[in-house]
Amino acid sequence: MRRRVLLGALGLLMILAVPVAYACPLCLGGVLFAPGQQLDVAEEAVLAAPTADGTRWRIIEVAKGHAVAGQVITEAVDGADAAALRAGRPVLLLRHEQWPRWSSAGTIGVEYAGWLRQLGATGPRADRPDVDWRTRVALVAPYLESPEPLAADIAYGEIARAPYGALRSLKARLDAATIARWLDDPRLAARRPAYTLLLGVAGGPGDAERLERRLDAAWAAREATNLGAVLAADLELRGPSRVAWIETRYLADRARTMPEIAAALQALSEHGDENGAVPRARVIQAFLVLIKERRPMAGLVAGHLAEWEYWDAVGEYAALLASSVPLDPASRAAIITYLERCPRAEAKAALASLK
Repeated sequence: MRRRVLLGALGLLMILAVPVAYACPLCLGGVLFAPGQQLDVAEEAVLAAPTADGTRWRIIEVAKGHAVAGQVITEAVDGADAAALRAGRPVLLLRHEQWPRWSSAGTIGVEYAGWLRQLGATGPRADRPDVDWRTRVALVAPYLESPEPLAADIAYGEIARAPYGALRSLKARLDAATIARWLDDPRLAARRPAYTLLLGVAGGPGDAERLERRLDAAWAAREATNLGAVLAADLELRGPSRVAWIETRYLADRARTMPEIAAALQALSEHGDENGAVPRARVIQAFLVLIKERRPMAGLVAGHLAEWEYWDAVGEYAALLASSVPLDPASRAAIITYLERCPRAEAKAALASLK
């Protein structure tokens, strides 16, 4: 639910046509390789302090792996700057057998060792290939904007890349007033998409009015920055009654730009995946509006319709492929993939006619 890079039409088509289930695309911008991801990938994670001569590291606590407290690391450590050495604080060191050396993720207090162990335990493993997201977001939420910088960075990174459904599970743990203050802090501007989604989860009527004012201003200015997160949060607070507004203001409005359309579809897609505050059936109705009103863009929603096994768009898609409507190659490919996945005979017939 999420800092935005303005993509071309082809890039937007490719992103929207292929659902991303492992993380919320509304607030991922700027999170290229979060510290929590580094912890997941690493086989060993330890808190270590420099020895007196500053040439080696002594392990204080083990957060992950089979290292032993008291063990001395003699090889060089990547990313361990002089300031960290002078501070004398513990450093989170990570290692994988395929990495040439240990790598520093930054300094962090030794009192966070237990938290890091808990966090590491929620990562992928043989019997569970994905992160245990609900447990993980519950672990990191109390550390958002923590005075311990690395803890705060880890917490934000995991919130930013967590699936939207996992964020919704935090409702009882969040304070809307605190989140609103973060949103008003210019120093946290890069984190606004993720915090906007959290405001939608935690907020009330006053927060809905705040979001509505932002949406009115964005619509008037044709502004798409962070629009997907604001729309998703607004839908969370207002529910299915708000979908018609998006259909009118964005999907059917010919003056809207491609980034605006993309943002609206991203917000609707997250709610469709979750099937919560806005039922998936209502999101599908909105997607059908797009197919009808924006035929050249119809492929934008094909991936999600296939993922949700909604096959009643076969007729519209088959007719579209047979028509003279100009389609972006990515949109055409998404529609063909939808027909290929559809088990119905009419989809097979439509594909055969293309040959």
